[in-house]
Formats: sequence, structure tokens, C-alpha cells
Amino acid sequence: MKSATIEYNGRTIACLIRNQSDTGASLEVVNPLGIPAQFSLLIIADRLRCGCTVIWRTEHLIGVKFH
Repeated sequence: MKSATIEYNGRTIACLIRNQSDTGASLEVVNPLGIPAQFSLLIIADRLRCGCTVIWRTEHLIGVKFH
């Protein structure tokens, strides 16, 4: 797992990357409510920022596709 930050509209939400591929990832969050369909993801360990689109959500997980 890697630490990451979801960023949108001047807000930041800490998350954990549970699974990651070249095309997307599943993100663990405390509460996915209010997180928009598109946001930037800062992957702290890799010093990488990428745009994401949400493709699915559950109670504590968000599946995203990288832009």
C-alpha cells in the first residue's frame, strides 16, 4: 500500500492505494461521499500527480482510471 492524497477544489483527502496498475488504482478512503467524479491524485512515494476519473465506488473504496 502507498499513501496518496486526493486533491480537488482546493481540498485534500488522505487515502491509501490498495491496488495500482498502469491504467488505474483502487483507493481506500474513510468516506467517499463528496469526492467528485474527477480529481488529481498525488502519489507521495512516487512524487507523481495524475488526473483520475472514478469508475466505481463502495463504502470505503474508489476505483479510478488514470488520464
